[in-house]
Amino acid sequence: MVSTRSQSNNSSEPMSSSRISTRTSDSASGNKIWAHTPSNLTLIWLIVSLPLVFWDTGYVLLRPHTMPGGSWHSPIWTPYALYGTIDYIYGWPAYNAHNGFTAAQAMLNVIESLFYMYYLWIVFQHGRPSTTKGRGAPKPSAIGWLGEAKVVPGAIGGVASLVAFGAAVMTVSKTMLYCKTNLSVHRDVVLTTCRDERIFFRLCKHWA
Repeated sequence: MVSTRSQSNNSSEPMSSSRISTRTSDSASGNKIWAHTPSNLTLIWLIVSLPLVFWDTGYVLLRPHTMPGGSWHSPIWTPYALYGTIDYIYGWPAYNAHNGFTAAQAMLNVIESLFYMYYLWIVFQHGRPSTTKGRGAPKPSAIGWLGEAKVVPGAIGGVASLVAFGAAVMTVSKTMLYCKTNLSVHRDVVLTTCRDERIFFRLCKHWA
């Protein structure tokens, strides 16, 4: 009885240890850690675009000082003298009409840019370079380093994806509203111009 019990105890020990080792190897091989993999091309696009967004936002929020004739217009915002004659949202027509959409979308630009800045901080703080293909970019064999990925694994990678998604939704919705509002402003300006021209020609005909 004693020998039998000792044999059973001895035989149970290696079985338990083998089960533990098997479970460990299964968990190590079976559980894959998800990772966010933005391409270097995407990161460079964000790094270049953010200063341009702040430049544009500064012009809008500091009007009329940044508009043609304003004390802060030259040299930083000089290109807007021409752009304001093409895009009336940025020109005098919308400003004189007290159109609030321009300033509202500029404030959204600030929030959106803060989201992108936080996203870039996460990627460069927690990410590591990889030679694998980055999401949304051509293959590295086609464009080299630009197509490679920055890998952000685990939960912090999920946070980065969520922040980038929220900022992208803001970008798309703001652009759609901007296009709609811009078309409305252009239509109002064209109708006003045509009305003024009709009045002018009527007065000329009357005086003749």
